[in-house]
Amino acid sequence: MRPLTQREIRASFVNCSKGEASRMHIPHDLDSRPWDELDYLGWRDPQAPARGYLVADLDGQVQGITLRAPQSTVGATRRSMCSLCMTMRSGGVSLMVAPRAGRRGQQGNTVGTYICSDLQCSLSIRGKRPVDGASIPETLSTEERAARLLTHVEEFLARVRAPR
Repeated sequence: MRPLTQREIRASFVNCSKGEASRMHIPHDLDSRPWDELDYLGWRDPQAPARGYLVADLDGQVQGITLRAPQSTVGATRRSMCSLCMTMRSGGVSLMVAPRAGRRGQQGNTVGTYICSDLQCSLSIRGKRPVDGASIPETLSTEERAARLLTHVEEFLARVRAPR
């Protein structure tokens, strides 16, 4: 992924207002992020732990979504699989819901999926994060896992943007 600026990140959000995007807490360490090892930029809001953000550069178009982890899943310790990176984690996967883009989101419609709670799937697929307990053996290369991750991110973003 190419390095993004705060301005690009704020302008990328498809499921929140410009005012909400201008008030969100964007990480201050953008300059030190390992951009060449990221498939998307994901972070949790330190001021509101149930809130998260995912920003991806898909075919030269930067797209971002706001996410929420329902309070019942924050801190849960059940072993689950992330739907984006396909990694099994104990207590490290949360159901994340995103308001739909446009009028449907304003009416309260959401879509959800299970995602690594810290939104750091790129680290998981590259073996840069410890695996909890037994994991499912992978036969794909890191490049293939990164491509699969991006496909899943793109599919989730398409569900958020979908008009129906």
